[in-house]
Amino acid sequence: MKAGYRQVKRRTGALRIIHWVNVLSMMVAIATGLYIAAPYYQTFMADSAVDKYVMAWNRWGHFMVAIIFDVTSIIIFYLTFFSRVDRPVKKIIPNKENLTQFWEVFLNLVTLNRRKKFNSEHNDSFNIVFFFMFHFLMIWMLMTGLQMYVHGLGSGLSSIGNWWPWMLHLVTDWTVPVAGWMVGGGPTTSIMDVRISHHITMWLLITWVVVHIYYQFWRTVFWKEGDISIIVGGSKYVKIKEGEEKK
Repeated sequence: MKAGYRQVKRRTGALRIIHWVNVLSMMVAIATGLYIAAPYYQTFMADSAVDKYVMAWNRWGHFMVAIIFDVTSIIIFYLTFFSRVDRPVKKIIPNKENLTQFWEVFLNLVTLNRRKKFNSEHNDSFNIVFFFMFHFLMIWMLMTGLQMYVHGLGSGLSSIGNWWPWMLHLVTDWTVPVAGWMVGGGPTTSIMDVRISHHITMWLLITWVVVHIYYQFWRTVFWKEGDISIIVGGSKYVKIKEGEEKK
């Protein structure tokens, strides 16, 4: 432990693994998704049989990382409400304490740390709300992606039975009219609006990631508590206040 600092545990090993799995999955999803929308590379074996399956392999990779996102999203959703270590849902309840903390963290950000009237040891309401934005975008991304997938099963059948397309239609058909409102300003039955919405959401997620990385470095530089190390080692280091015993 650093002299004058005490260690604060912030992330379990499982959550850190999930984070880096999601990072890798997102990179693959973006690369393959852009190719599916508009093929931007070809193999060197243009005349071979391998080249004919480039799109198929991209679709397969895109679908696999989407499944990984599904699984990790379910795990994170469970931990949000039932974690024994930290339950983020407590920080998004719009009570006086959370609203005050949200405002103070926001002021800390816009004043470049000139005003800091909150405890930054643990997750704050501002950061939790920011992460919830990511999860809402991911839910929409997954739902629209599955809608496009089941739309491609025009026969209503699949290799594992007709129950699979039926279930996907049941769960994701609502995205079609919603995407119509988002993209065209009215209800629609066009799958193209779902595709456009899916693509726009990808860029919103990329924007979120850029802001997230910037903010984590910002906190590390201004707060000087090693926030960037949380996602690697699971801990940060907080200055020991005068009269406070080392733990």
